[in-house]
Amino acid sequence: MTEYKKTLIKQFPAPAIEKNDFWTQFKSPVVIREFAQVNSIDFAPNSQELAIACSTRVQIYSSVTHQVKKTISRFKDTVLSVKYRNDQKVMVAGDSQGLVQLFDLNSRAILRTLSGHQGGVRCVDFSGQHILSGSDDATVKIWDIAAEEAICDLKEHTDHVRSVVVDAMNPHLLLSGSYDHTVKLWDTRNNVCQMTLDHGAPVEKVLFFKGGSLAISCGLDRIKVWDMLKQGKLIYSLSHHQKTITDMRFDAENGYLITGSLDQQVKMIDLTSYKVVHSIKYPAPILSLAISPNNTHLAVGMTSGMLALRKRQVKTQELLKSKIRPRGNTPQYYNRGADAETDADAVEIEATRRKRLQKYDVLLKGFQYGNALDATLEQPVNPVVVASMIEELINRDGVRQALAGRDEKTLVPILQFVLKYISHPRYASMLIDFMAIILDIYAHILNHSIESHELINKIKMKVGQEQRLLQEYNQVLGQLDLIFAVSSQQSAIKA
Repeated sequence: MTEYKKTLIKQFPAPAIEKNDFWTQFKSPVVIREFAQVNSIDFAPNSQELAIACSTRVQIYSSVTHQVKKTISRFKDTVLSVKYRNDQKVMVAGDSQGLVQLFDLNSRAILRTLSGHQGGVRCVDFSGQHILSGSDDATVKIWDIAAEEAICDLKEHTDHVRSVVVDAMNPHLLLSGSYDHTVKLWDTRNNVCQMTLDHGAPVEKVLFFKGGSLAISCGLDRIKVWDMLKQGKLIYSLSHHQKTITDMRFDAENGYLITGSLDQQVKMIDLTSYKVVHSIKYPAPILSLAISPNNTHLAVGMTSGMLALRKRQVKTQELLKSKIRPRGNTPQYYNRGADAETDADAVEIEATRRKRLQKYDVLLKGFQYGNALDATLEQPVNPVVVASMIEELINRDGVRQALAGRDEKTLVPILQFVLKYISHPRYASMLIDFMAIILDIYAHILNHSIESHELINKIKMKVGQEQRLLQEYNQVLGQLDLIFAVSSQQSAIKA
């Protein structure tokens, strides 16, 4: 027996949503006072904690309780940069003496101490089994963790290196930004600079877009976007801040760029239009910022030593889709992996599950067309469902059967729906034909009911208004056509 197919609900484009609605969900911040300015911030891959580089230590905070979980204070000078590894077992930090240190996050023990820089290490990052570091000595070094030595030394910059980032799609390519106003693309297979881009100002931060085809740099109050597939062609130049931009990050979906500046502003820039969709004012100049991998926490560090943590209210459905490991003996724990994608060559065994039908589908399945139509008109009325039911009845040639044999009580809700939506562009054409069938069936008795007669008159007036509006619209179009025709003739004569 053929399985019953549910009523196909019509799909219409969703109404436009203000792009800054997402960012307004980040509520009032929790402000924490540190001992000195916050030089660097990095969130753990699971978003449950964040590390900040401040004074001569690294503080690890819980993003849930906002309390210090661990403190790593095995530094002799100011810590300038910090970075988690993806497995969240180790962390690397660079200080103003030029040391790069690797720590075990469980024991806080120093696993490696890498020395070789002659200036402060402003940026660090992981690339597989290697560590990258950029320093005030104008060099970029690549360190082998196992051998505890530098395997690559890139020296073409002439001033402080402030940012280094690896292309996620090609770990052999890295981007560096320096106070010598340049952004350089390096190929670590031959240790050669493949491309040099002139930002026109001291560069504070560089990032690769997802895919590696575009890169972005910031220096002074200007952000520049470069096309790396066209020899570093400049495609956008933006200036949304009043003072130097000190840090910038992509959100988790790579749809927005978050920038922080000495003008005390954090701005969210839509990467489709490169316009600011939201901004947040802070009480002091901003030195560093970070957003959690699941887009739920925003951390901002200031020159005054304040750390501001903002949390976004996350819906339950979004939490279930996040990559946070659920606790044991919970529904989320037992449902983990439900959305996992199977391999291309995997054999899937289809499970026949009984479909739960809506009330109107149950009635429609039993050929109770009139009751099915009434079921869609029950409060609250969803016009899309009602329109889909009418269209299904038209396809089944069951409209007359659904409308026949009605009294005033069952006919009035139908007339009220027609009155409300007959001028709506989505439903007008169908409801006009639907109304014609109603008049054909009940024209001889509508005058006997006061309420039905009033509704019919209102529908008539509404249709008349739409007709007059259409006539005026056509008149305006005709006048515009005439104006354009005269204007083109005059242009031709002058030519």
